[in-house]
Order: sequence, then structure tokens, then C-alpha cells
Amino acid sequence: MGRLARKKQHKGDKPLKEKYRTKRKTKDLDEIHEDMKPEKSQKLLKQDVDFDKPGAGQFYCLHCAKYFINETSLKTHFKSKSHKRRLKALSTEPYTVEEAERAAGMGSYKPPSKVTVETQSTNMETDDT
Repeated sequence: MGRLARKKQHKGDKPLKEKYRTKRKTKDLDEIHEDMKPEKSQKLLKQDVDFDKPGAGQFYCLHCAKYFINETSLKTHFKSKSHKRRLKALSTEPYTVEEAERAAGMGSYKPPSKVTVETQSTNMETDDT
């Protein structure tokens, strides 16, 4: 075994690392906070039928930014650990420009406030009432 064979073969191979890093990239928390505003959330939850998306785009989790095949898979997702973890992460107010200025010394520190985030209601539940 020579000197070169002992080296890692992909050390410094940046495109390969980026490919794996961005493979399952989802929306950031601040983008999801923008989607949670009432006018935008209504458009996302009541989308037109699009057969290119899973479940024709009718079963969408607003907090995780994911499409699901049917309503049962969406309801089981609401009970999953990943969804609950995302709700907890969304409970903190998103980082703003004003907070960045305060961190740079242009004001006094104010800790981020908590935002109440609840799981969205499904289409069937809103139709029944």
C-alpha cells in the first residue's frame, strides 16, 4: 500500500459535498413564517389540482412545506416526531434586520419572543363544520 493509496480519495471534492448537502433541502424557517401569514397560507392550503405534485397538490403541510399523497398520510405526518420538532422550531420568532442591527451595537438586546404555532386543520375537518 503506497503513500497515495492511504489518502482519502475525495478530500477537497467540493461539488460532491455540495451535491449531498443540498439533496433534500427544504424551506428555511423564515420562509415558512412568511408562508404562515393568513393571505399566503390560504392560497397554499387551497391549491389548484396539479398532477405533477404528490396527491395532486391537495394535501400540503404548511409547517414542513411538504406534499402528501392522501389525507391519511397527512394526518399521520401531523402525529410524527419530525412535524412536532418543526412546530417547536417555528415557535421562536424569526431573525430580523432590526435584531441584526441590535447585535451590531445599534440598540439594546431584546430576546426573541415566542410565537404560538398550531397544527393546521385538514380539509375534511373544515368541510364537516
